[in-house]
Amino acid sequence: MEKRTVIAAVLFILLLSVLLVGCQESGKTTQRVKAVPHEAEWGIYKLDIATQETTLIYSFPAGSFPSGLRLNNSGDKFVFAQKASSQGDETTEIYAIGIDGRNLAKLTDNGYLDIYPAWSPDGKRIAFLSRRDKDLDIYVMAADGKNTKKLYDSGDNDADIDWVGNNIVFTAQFAIWMMHDDGTQSVQVTAYPEQGRWGKANLPAGDYDPRLNPDGSKIAFERLENTDDLNGGYNILIVNSDGTAETRLTSSGYSQGLVNWSHSGEELAYVVAAINSQGKYDIYMMNSDGTNNRNITPDYFPAGFLCHYPNFSIDDSALYFIGQWWGED
Repeated sequence: MEKRTVIAAVLFILLLSVLLVGCQESGKTTQRVKAVPHEAEWGIYKLDIATQETTLIYSFPAGSFPSGLRLNNSGDKFVFAQKASSQGDETTEIYAIGIDGRNLAKLTDNGYLDIYPAWSPDGKRIAFLSRRDKDLDIYVMAADGKNTKKLYDSGDNDADIDWVGNNIVFTAQFAIWMMHDDGTQSVQVTAYPEQGRWGKANLPAGDYDPRLNPDGSKIAFERLENTDDLNGGYNILIVNSDGTAETRLTSSGYSQGLVNWSHSGEELAYVVAAINSQGKYDIYMMNSDGTNNRNITPDYFPAGFLCHYPNFSIDDSALYFIGQWWGED
């Protein structure tokens, strides 16, 4: 009798152990493996800065080569440039689309190269670059693509537009310039002594891609300083909009730039395209004084997934960007 009791007790304990283990296993939370959504070579993506979750918003048609993604100040619509066909750069046009990936609208439709759009502060107009004569000039149109007119021509290629308040900043003659948004009162802001010097890089030494902070008092930009190789050695600087107090934010000399301000004005996001000869196209962030500079690209992004043109969401909690799956047709 005692032997049977002992055996029964042992069997009961074993059964209880199995049940407990089963309950523990069924109670475990299965961790979802993060991955980048992938439909086509190019897409508009959203990266949640805190959770590192990535969302695909829109996939571009093959051969589009999109560029210049910009978010309006209402936070509900993008503007960008893309090729309308494979028949040369002259088919590159300006488009707009909602942040939900819907309501794609072609805003320009002509035989000219149209690139680098920038929203007006109220979202009613768009400035952009167009090569309608011998070089790139600054044009402006209504947000629906109507009423296009030439705004400014420096006599050479103009580039890299940004628009805050009543001022537009741009690149001309390898320096940063600023003018009123009616095209008057243009003034040179930066004067790098080496500007215009050619080397092995695909651009000459100089200052490029200016971005005004939200109140228009400061300009962030990249300076090409080392032209000894194809990628070029750039650093990111900041300057008051009147040209005073120029300050260096980075000193790494990476191939880096296309800075964008957060809406709070406290942070900057930018792309590191290459470190020495190694291609990267990672997204970095730093404080507006250059501190806390770090790579925020998620570890699960594959090496062949390249990030371009980061833009802060309206609440600064996420970054929108153009993603490219390198090597796909």
